[in-house]
Amino acid sequence: MSTNSELDFTVDKAAKTVIIKREFDADLSLVWDAFTKAELLDQWLPPKPMTAKTKYQDFKVGGKRFYAMISPEGQEHWALQEYTSITPKTNFKMYNAFADKDENPQLPGSEWDHTFTENGQTTKVNITIYNESLERLERILEGFTIGMKMSLSNLENLLATLSKK
Repeated sequence: MSTNSELDFTVDKAAKTVIIKREFDADLSLVWDAFTKAELLDQWLPPKPMTAKTKYQDFKVGGKRFYAMISPEGQEHWALQEYTSITPKTNFKMYNAFADKDENPQLPGSEWDHTFTENGQTTKVNITIYNESLERLERILEGFTIGMKMSLSNLENLLATLSKK
Protein backbone atom coordinates (compact mmCIF):
# COMPACT_ATOMS: atom_id res chain seq x y z
CA MET A 1 0.00 0.00 0.00
CA SER A 2 1.29 3.43 -0.88
CA THR A 3 2.16 5.59 2.10
CA ASN A 4 2.16 8.82 0.10
CA SER A 5 -1.56 8.95 -0.69
CA GLU A 6 -2.39 12.59 -0.85
CA LEU A 7 -5.07 14.06 1.32
CA ASP A 8 -6.91 17.10 0.01
CA PHE A 9 -8.56 18.82 2.98
CA THR A 10 -10.37 22.07 2.11
CA VAL A 11 -12.35 24.33 4.45
CA ASP A 12 -14.79 26.85 3.01
CA LYS A 13 -16.07 28.86 5.98
CA ALA A 14 -18.33 31.01 3.80
CA ALA A 15 -20.17 27.87 2.68
CA LYS A 16 -19.78 26.19 6.14
CA THR A 17 -18.27 23.23 4.30
CA VAL A 18 -15.31 20.89 4.63
CA ILE A 19 -14.26 18.86 1.58
CA ILE A 20 -12.00 15.85 2.03
CA LYS A 21 -10.53 13.90 -0.89
CA ARG A 22 -8.35 10.85 -0.43
CA GLU A 23 -7.29 7.98 -2.66
CA PHE A 24 -6.66 4.50 -1.25
CA ASP A 25 -4.73 1.56 -2.72
CA ALA A 26 -7.65 -0.82 -2.28
CA ASP A 27 -10.56 -2.00 -4.35
CA LEU A 28 -13.92 -0.27 -4.21
CA SER A 29 -15.74 -3.06 -2.35
CA LEU A 30 -13.23 -3.05 0.49
CA VAL A 31 -13.22 0.75 0.85
CA TRP A 32 -17.03 0.84 0.71
CA ASP A 33 -17.23 -1.79 3.46
CA ALA A 34 -14.76 0.19 5.60
CA PHE A 35 -17.11 3.19 5.50
CA THR A 36 -20.39 1.30 5.88
CA LYS A 37 -19.82 -1.61 8.29
CA ALA A 38 -19.66 -0.91 12.01
CA GLU A 39 -17.07 -3.60 12.75
CA LEU A 40 -14.66 -1.90 10.32
CA LEU A 41 -15.60 1.70 11.19
CA ASP A 42 -14.84 1.00 14.86
CA GLN A 43 -11.33 -0.13 13.88
CA TRP A 44 -10.22 2.96 11.94
CA LEU A 45 -12.44 5.93 12.78
CA PRO A 46 -11.19 6.79 16.28
CA PRO A 47 -7.92 8.72 16.30
CA LYS A 48 -5.45 6.99 18.59
CA PRO A 49 -5.37 6.55 21.54
CA MET A 50 -9.19 6.66 21.43
CA THR A 51 -11.31 3.61 20.63
CA ALA A 52 -14.84 3.33 19.26
CA LYS A 53 -17.87 1.19 19.93
CA THR A 54 -21.02 1.05 17.87
CA LYS A 55 -24.13 0.44 19.94
CA TYR A 56 -26.16 -0.24 16.78
CA GLN A 57 -26.09 0.37 13.06
CA ASP A 58 -28.79 -0.12 10.44
CA PHE A 59 -27.21 0.86 7.11
CA LYS A 60 -30.30 1.68 5.04
CA VAL A 61 -32.11 4.87 4.08
CA GLY A 62 -33.71 6.09 7.30
CA GLY A 63 -31.49 3.77 9.34
CA LYS A 64 -29.11 4.99 12.02
CA ARG A 65 -25.73 4.38 13.57
CA PHE A 66 -25.23 5.25 17.23
CA TYR A 67 -21.64 5.04 18.42
CA ALA A 68 -19.14 6.44 20.90
CA MET A 69 -15.53 7.51 20.71
CA ILE A 70 -13.93 6.53 23.99
CA SER A 71 -10.92 8.24 25.54
CA PRO A 72 -8.20 6.22 27.30
CA GLU A 73 -9.75 7.43 30.59
CA GLY A 74 -13.10 5.90 29.59
CA GLN A 75 -14.93 9.13 28.71
CA GLU A 76 -17.52 8.46 25.99
CA HIS A 77 -18.32 10.97 23.22
CA TRP A 78 -21.49 9.81 21.46
CA ALA A 79 -22.69 10.56 17.93
CA LEU A 80 -25.86 9.73 16.04
CA GLN A 81 -25.94 9.33 12.28
CA GLU A 82 -29.00 8.92 10.08
CA TYR A 83 -28.59 7.62 6.55
CA THR A 84 -30.54 9.81 4.10
CA SER A 85 -29.46 8.36 0.73
CA ILE A 86 -27.61 5.22 -0.38
CA THR A 87 -26.45 4.25 -3.86
CA PRO A 88 -24.46 1.03 -3.27
CA LYS A 89 -20.70 1.30 -3.80
CA THR A 90 -21.07 4.80 -5.28
CA ASN A 91 -22.50 7.24 -2.73
CA PHE A 92 -24.16 7.58 0.62
CA LYS A 93 -25.35 10.59 2.57
CA MET A 94 -26.03 10.96 6.25
CA TYR A 95 -26.93 13.49 8.88
CA ASN A 96 -24.46 13.50 11.80
CA ALA A 97 -24.88 15.05 15.24
CA PHE A 98 -23.16 14.70 18.58
CA ALA A 99 -25.46 13.11 21.13
CA ASP A 100 -25.71 12.12 24.76
CA LYS A 101 -25.65 8.49 25.91
CA ASP A 102 -29.45 8.36 25.59
CA GLU A 103 -29.38 9.25 21.87
CA ASN A 104 -30.54 12.83 22.29
CA PRO A 105 -28.84 14.80 19.50
CA GLN A 106 -26.96 18.00 20.26
CA LEU A 107 -27.97 20.26 17.41
CA PRO A 108 -26.93 21.75 15.09
CA GLY A 109 -25.30 18.91 13.20
CA SER A 110 -23.81 18.33 9.78
CA GLU A 111 -24.71 16.67 6.49
CA TRP A 112 -22.12 14.27 5.06
CA ASP A 113 -21.97 13.25 1.38
CA HIS A 114 -19.58 10.35 0.59
CA THR A 115 -18.73 9.55 -3.05
CA PHE A 116 -16.62 6.54 -4.09
CA THR A 117 -14.87 6.16 -7.45
CA GLU A 118 -12.80 3.16 -8.50
CA ASN A 119 -9.78 3.81 -10.71
CA GLY A 120 -7.97 0.60 -11.54
CA GLN A 121 -6.45 -0.70 -8.29
CA THR A 122 -7.31 2.41 -6.29
CA THR A 123 -10.47 3.96 -4.89
CA LYS A 124 -11.01 7.69 -4.49
CA VAL A 125 -13.24 8.91 -1.69
CA ASN A 126 -14.71 12.41 -1.70
CA ILE A 127 -16.47 13.58 1.46
CA THR A 128 -18.34 16.86 1.58
CA ILE A 129 -19.47 17.95 5.04
CA TYR A 130 -21.95 20.80 5.33
CA ASN A 131 -22.29 22.26 8.83
CA GLU A 132 -25.61 23.79 9.82
CA SER A 133 -23.82 26.55 11.71
CA LEU A 134 -20.57 28.44 11.17
CA GLU A 135 -20.15 28.65 14.94
CA ARG A 136 -20.25 24.83 15.17
CA LEU A 137 -17.76 24.47 12.32
CA GLU A 138 -15.33 26.93 13.89
CA ARG A 139 -15.68 25.33 17.34
CA ILE A 140 -14.80 21.80 16.17
CA LEU A 141 -12.57 22.55 13.17
CA GLU A 142 -9.09 22.24 14.71
CA GLY A 143 -9.78 19.00 16.57
CA PHE A 144 -11.80 17.60 13.67
CA THR A 145 -9.01 18.33 11.18
CA ILE A 146 -6.36 16.63 13.29
CA GLY A 147 -8.65 13.70 14.15
CA MET A 148 -9.84 13.12 10.59
CA LYS A 149 -6.28 13.07 9.24
CA MET A 150 -5.37 10.49 11.89
CA SER A 151 -8.51 8.47 11.13
CA LEU A 152 -7.78 8.35 7.40
CA SER A 153 -4.23 7.23 8.14
CA ASN A 154 -5.71 4.47 10.35
CA LEU A 155 -7.97 3.52 7.44
CA GLU A 156 -5.04 3.29 5.06
CA ASN A 157 -3.29 0.90 7.47
CA LEU A 158 -6.44 -1.19 7.96
CA LEU A 159 -7.01 -1.45 4.20
CA ALA A 160 -3.39 -2.61 3.75
CA THR A 161 -3.92 -5.33 6.35
CA LEU A 162 -7.27 -6.43 4.92
CA SER A 163 -5.95 -6.41 1.32
CA LYS A 164 -3.31 -9.00 2.33
CA LYS A 165 -5.93 -11.47 3.59
